[in-house]
Amino acid sequence: MNITVSEEAAQWYKEEMDLTEGDAIQFFVRYGGSGGLQPGLSLGMKIETPYEPVAETNVEGILFFVEKADEWYFDTYSLKITYDENLEEAAIGYE
Repeated sequence: MNITVSEEAAQWYKEEMDLTEGDAIQFFVRYGGSGGLQPGLSLGMKIETPYEPVAETNVEGILFFVEKADEWYFDTYSLKITYDENLEEAAIGYE
């Protein structure tokens, strides 16, 4: 599994979450929500320090990662975060 985050999306996270260089965002599995890969589950995100990351990328000075405990959720997919100009927000996708 891989994570890719566009520079525009990383900038959006920095502004929306008041992040500074060196901060880290964890994507994690949560119960409920919509648009997820597994029925009844979706991705959440929080500012967190990595413990056992299985995938990570550093963009615009921010570390984006997924912990090993959540790897099962992605099955054979990778996480792709882009910026949606129409919605003016980050968009989560899988490939």
